[in-house]
Amino acid sequence: MSFNRLSLPVNTSIRRLALLVAMALSSSVFAAGEETITVDANANSAAAQESAWGPAPTIAAKHSATGTKTDTPIEKNPQSVSIVTRQELDTRQPLSVKEALGYTPGVTVSSRGASNTYDFVIIRGFSSRGLNQNNYLDGQKLQGDFYNDAVIDPYFLERVELMRGPTSVLYGKSSPGGIVSMVSKRPTTEPLREIQFKMGTDSLMQTGFDFSDSLDDNGEFSYRLTGLARSANEQQTNAETQRYAIAPSFSWRPDDKTNFTFLSYFQNEPETGYYGWLPKEGTVQPLPNGGHLPTDFNEGATNNTYSRNEKMVGYAFEHGFNDTFTVRQNLRYTEMKTAQKSAYGTGLCNNSMNGFNSYCQSLTPAQQAHYLGRGTVVDNERLQNFSVDTQLQSKFATGDMDHTLLTGVDYSRMRNDISALFGNAPSLDLDNLPSMNDVDFGDAVPYQMNESKQTGIYVQDQAEWDKWVFTLGGRYDWSTQATTVRADNGYIERNDRKFTWRGGVNYLFDNGISPYFSYSQSFEPNAFSLYSTPRVAYAPSKGEQYEAGVKYVPKDRPIVMTAAVYQLTKSDNLTADPNNALNQVPSGEVRARGVELESKAALTPNINMTASYTYTEAEFTKDTTLKGNTPEQVPKHMASLWGDYTFNSGAISGLTVGAGGRFIGSSYGDPNNTFKVGSAAVMDAVVKYDLGRFGLYGSSLAINVNNLLDRDYVASCFQTYGCFWGAGRQIVGTATFRF
Repeated sequence: MSFNRLSLPVNTSIRRLALLVAMALSSSVFAAGEETITVDANANSAAAQESAWGPAPTIAAKHSATGTKTDTPIEKNPQSVSIVTRQELDTRQPLSVKEALGYTPGVTVSSRGASNTYDFVIIRGFSSRGLNQNNYLDGQKLQGDFYNDAVIDPYFLERVELMRGPTSVLYGKSSPGGIVSMVSKRPTTEPLREIQFKMGTDSLMQTGFDFSDSLDDNGEFSYRLTGLARSANEQQTNAETQRYAIAPSFSWRPDDKTNFTFLSYFQNEPETGYYGWLPKEGTVQPLPNGGHLPTDFNEGATNNTYSRNEKMVGYAFEHGFNDTFTVRQNLRYTEMKTAQKSAYGTGLCNNSMNGFNSYCQSLTPAQQAHYLGRGTVVDNERLQNFSVDTQLQSKFATGDMDHTLLTGVDYSRMRNDISALFGNAPSLDLDNLPSMNDVDFGDAVPYQMNESKQTGIYVQDQAEWDKWVFTLGGRYDWSTQATTVRADNGYIERNDRKFTWRGGVNYLFDNGISPYFSYSQSFEPNAFSLYSTPRVAYAPSKGEQYEAGVKYVPKDRPIVMTAAVYQLTKSDNLTADPNNALNQVPSGEVRARGVELESKAALTPNINMTASYTYTEAEFTKDTTLKGNTPEQVPKHMASLWGDYTFNSGAISGLTVGAGGRFIGSSYGDPNNTFKVGSAAVMDAVVKYDLGRFGLYGSSLAINVNNLLDRDYVASCFQTYGCFWGAGRQIVGTATFRF
């Protein structure tokens, strides 16, 4: 029986939240049809000028470049894209990008529970190879490897976007589920001076600043300087986070057709927080002697450390030669260093994971049933990545058909030098939790050098005829993956050439309704078998998706509603080799089918509302051992609802109150489907006061509460030895001053 302290039975909570979401979705349609609604004229004007790379006037952004690499209205994109705008980020104040996506359909953000060490998410039931992120910043991949993955603080972002489904036609190698795409804050020609302070539970202390302005009277030169410092304790004992980041940027606009923007991001994290594993016993299920582990339990050592340093420098350039031709180039160089000494749980000692753990093997069988095995890792990595993407956009007509033709070539190269040492630490008696102690980790030794290169050429045509929009694109990639095993100077390399394509059609009704259908493909390199004899470089996996849906984006109202159904299949997935336990074979197949509903609307000048529902049916359709099973960490049902109301008159003018709920359905806790993680529902709330009536325009005071009722719940498990408590109640006060 799964452990889950909820005030409502699971079935009841599902029905009630689903009913609320349905009512919210229908209320958006009803409100959109009411002629009495008044919308601020300035918001309408701003919406008409909204840029896919800039701010949106409301929570309902209507333009995106993630799905096409061109500034495209949402209703003309033949795939699902969700956008979290700066306004929504300012209202909910998430501490990470994955938290920012908590009210977005099709994405599981709780795969690591309360930990924000990485922004790892699962999209439409699929994650990236090796549990690395599939995240992009300003159109270019934040290429990670091993433990070395970049994280961007949401305070530095203008918007966070989620594109669901295969994206290789534009970005090359990629997870079939989709991508997280972030857009950096950029220089403004209007003065911006902001200072922000935060205090909250777990000793949270944060200060940030955001300054931007034109450097001359004509607005030709402008700058932006954003910075942040934060420290906090983690939910787990003896774990903390520290982050110091700054992002200088500079723009040169010599005329209305040319824009060169220098972008940089520097972030140092002496401590990235808790990143451990807990067993299903004591979390999902009771311990052998009964009871559960406390939600602040830390199975690590007192001398655990986990640090990360990121440096990124690049630019975004655009020049319009005339009304037909526009050239763009995005370039970035990244260097990341990660270092850790970590002790982590590997399940109860009688788990097969601990078959070679000498500490576990020294115990009696009775002791093994309640002692927690622990592994150790010492890791030092230095990753360098260079990427450049050059595009030519051509706008022209052939007869009655208008075309936006995009041709481009991109190149990326990554090299990650790894020193590491893996071992075991003394086991812990879960019947009598001991005090934390130091662990002798040893010293890292040269381990691996991982390298990858990708060159891709792509063509995409967005053709419009009457009310029809046809999108057709194709891409050819040259991809190289290589690893040097330092222990014996062994080297393995794989070179692949892949063609992927996408086709889609939208029909635009005058009332804002746009039905669509699309087909898209992806490919993703598979892992190597480095410690088998001989070493094996597996063929890449492939993804293909059929998606149909309808979007409602009225031109005169800040409303975006989408509904999508899809079938997504990943083939050549690695599965156990029936003839060799140390090997895998690329013969597996995973299929996901689902329904996603989303509504974002500024219903009136006072009311904002978001609602979503996700249904995902995932299955191993071909596998040597898992056929018929459901992939782990993939809930069948998820739903969310958020609303906030701002008083614009009277004695409490400027006051905003908001509340929301998130429902995460039950999911299997391991690929073998031996146990389930129970469903959970949590509530969030905000109270915010605008200080404009006191002459401090743009300034505010706010209190955000996440997990308002302080529910204890298990967020997810990926194996019997890898479970994660969800985040407990967090109360954060934010003071923002603009002058």
